[in-house]
Amino acid sequence: MAAGGLLEIMFHYLTVGTNDLDRARRFYDAVMPTLGFEKGAEREEEIGYRRPGEAMRFWVTRPFDGRPATVGNGSMPAFEAPDRAAVDAFHRAGLAQGGSDEGAPGVRPYGAHFYACYLRDPDGNKLSALCLREADG
Repeated sequence: MAAGGLLEIMFHYLTVGTNDLDRARRFYDAVMPTLGFEKGAEREEEIGYRRPGEAMRFWVTRPFDGRPATVGNGSMPAFEAPDRAAVDAFHRAGLAQGGSDEGAPGVRPYGAHFYACYLRDPDGNKLSALCLREADG
């Protein structure tokens, strides 16, 4: 905790670009609830997602410069999942909404309990959902 009782965070928010906001809305409206996130804002050019009651931390937006959205090679937001079942659900929902597989859910070599999946949204943005907790019984 920082002075004054405010929680310190590393990032205020992250954004990914889209060339088709309607398609992106269908995709993210399906995958974000699997991790406990909700849509908290929707504007003509962007959609924001958050944990209930918190600030918007993830935005999907048409580029403000009017040029086409492109994928950042090596860029990847990784969302914290409450459990391994949520990682699995995130992956399934993403594939069902036109995403592409970049790595099925499973334990990765980054730690004993690093359970993650990887996929790309319909615009090609790479995403991950991960859980660092032990598997249930």
